Amino acid sequence: MTRNVAIVGTGHSKFGNRHDVNMPELAWEAIKQAIDEAGIEQKDVEFVSFSNVGGWSSEGLASVVSLEYAGLTGAGLYRVEAACSSGSAAIKAAHDAIASGEADIAMAIGLEKMNESPTPTVIEFIGRAGNFFWEFQNFGLTFPGYYALYATAYMAKHGATEEDLCKVAVKNHYYASLNPKAHFPIPITVEKCMKSRYIAWPLKLYDCSPITDGAAAVVLASEEVAKKLTDSPVWIESIGVSSGTSNLSRRDDFLHLEAGTLAADRAYKKAGLSRDDIVKHVDVAEVHDCFTIAEILAYEDLGFAKRGEGYKLIRDQETYKGGKIPVNLSGGLKAKGHPLGATGISMAVDLSRQLQGRVEKERQADIKVGRALAHNIGGTGHYAYVTLYSLSKPRR
Repeated sequence: MTRNVAIVGTGHSKFGNRHDVNMPELAWEAIKQAIDEAGIEQKDVEFVSFSNVGGWSSEGLASVVSLEYAGLTGAGLYRVEAACSSGSAAIKAAHDAIASGEADIAMAIGLEKMNESPTPTVIEFIGRAGNFFWEFQNFGLTFPGYYALYATAYMAKHGATEEDLCKVAVKNHYYASLNPKAHFPIPITVEKCMKSRYIAWPLKLYDCSPITDGAAAVVLASEEVAKKLTDSPVWIESIGVSSGTSNLSRRDDFLHLEAGTLAADRAYKKAGLSRDDIVKHVDVAEVHDCFTIAEILAYEDLGFAKRGEGYKLIRDQETYKGGKIPVNLSGGLKAKGHPLGATGISMAVDLSRQLQGRVEKERQADIKVGRALAHNIGGTGHYAYVTLYSLSKPRR
């Protein structure tokens, strides 16, 4: 049995350097919002998938203590980890529990407090965990270093420039400045980005997402229950999932993330869509811009632009509100922030509110077809999730 699943409640903490709260308190900020928005009580939640990477955290069992603090003890629970795409993996787990008939109401909760460890420790952990140890140990590659390989290859092949990368940062900082939940709600200029120090050439400080603390949560419900809870459910139309080798020397090239392309194709196929005209069927997208080059690669992997032409979208401001395909109107990972376990759920929260027309006016997309897309990558294309959210109930 496969049942339709809808988002009926959303919650989102302030992202940033959150030394003002501990982990359960931070999770509760998002959990309470989502429960209140859904109009349910804690006892109504039957299953929770909890997203947390947590190698830098003070609490090793963040899922258990957070649920107890939130009054959710007793619900079915497991912790989900898929690197930077852990949040989307948690949504899929909660979705599948409802679609299969295992539960009628479930939650996906994402939490990360990355600033509990020093920045070099966090960078080293990601580098070691996301790739074969010998690459990190023998060649000194960090996470920015991996994406710098993609940036240099792309620039050499297609003629993109460092200024093009900075234009991604400028766009995302602009929209973050309109988002009260963002880590860095500060607009920047191309000149400021270009003058920032190099982290791994050609990626500069403003080409890189920050180390962020934050939480996000969604309440999911079966079709029967959703109709009782809300007049404006956001349906999970399809989810495409893929993975890639952890050994980058085995990649065919550094011009795209194959896992992202496969995940997109699988999501489109389930929804009966074609990548050839996907921009006609999506009002707004959140893509995984852990680095500015990653957003440009995502344009092409998702079919928003032809291969080698993704940078032209940002050059021509086609991914701004009112453009060909608005992307990262939340500020993206780049400026909204990137608390790994919360990121994919944060995307779902913002896109749900976009579809319902209830984000800040200045960053509200024009909703015409009633569909939004979330693109969430783990590692350097080691995991990939593409999720389509819709105001229209999926056909089964």
